Amino acid sequence: MDGTRQTVRPTTAVERAERAMATGGSPTLEFQAEVPYDAYVHTEVLHNLQQPLSDDPGEMSFLMITQVMELYFKLVTFELRNARAALRDDEVGAALAPLRRTALHLEGLNGSWRGLRWMTPSDFNRFRDQLGEASGLQSSMYRHLEFLLGLKSVALLRPFRRQPKVHRELMRTFESSSVWDETIALLARRGHDVPLELLERDFSLEHEPHPAVEKAWVEVYRDDSTTNELRMLGEALTEVAEQFGDWRYQHVAAVRRSMGAKPGSGGSNGLAWLERSMARVVFPELWSARTHM
Repeated sequence: MDGTRQTVRPTTAVERAERAMATGGSPTLEFQAEVPYDAYVHTEVLHNLQQPLSDDPGEMSFLMITQVMELYFKLVTFELRNARAALRDDEVGAALAPLRRTALHLEGLNGSWRGLRWMTPSDFNRFRDQLGEASGLQSSMYRHLEFLLGLKSVALLRPFRRQPKVHRELMRTFESSSVWDETIALLARRGHDVPLELLERDFSLEHEPHPAVEKAWVEVYRDDSTTNELRMLGEALTEVAEQFGDWRYQHVAAVRRSMGAKPGSGGSNGLAWLERSMARVVFPELWSARTHM
């Protein structure tokens, strides 16, 4: 934190109760320096990040909702990293909470699209040219999210090569195990006959679901007791995958609504590129195994 900013001083339950008694329950309205809420949330910084490039009022919605989505991407990656670490440590119970929060955060992220449902092609065209080659496909935090889910493609690192810090951090996530990698490794440690070379699969390519992983999940789901933590893990991962799938679908729908099949700002063929990317399945055997249950 900047040394000129006020730090947030911790308080105890006793101090809060004493303050409430002293003020008769009225909120504190006078402070020695910055309002503590502003010091904690950094509202002044947040509210100065919106710098539209045009005079069109619709651009503010587009820009702010995009920034909200970026914050959600960061929150989801934070949760997925915690879940991954717990799975690596064989702590399934500890992984469930961040995975369940991830699904809820993704639900909130998906709700962000509602704020852009007003946008027709003519609405978007009023400020689209000002965006130049900027495209949501260039979001590095979204790439972290995909890599953590197991959707990896080395080509997606290329746009960030001239941003050394961003590229280095993305490469670290790319080269690290994903949540799905750690899940497969966990299944193997729990006695399921899963070949660990599966961790080397490139999920940017088309793969048939692996029978050994499918069989493991069939065996996991055969025990529907409330103490079967691997089954609870499967359900938590399923909810994450479903919510992420909804995000991809709504992204396609938003692009279709606002620009049809026109080329994307970043040089892609827009809608067609997004539709192809949806074919990459998150946690593939978790879905295909259900055919055999």
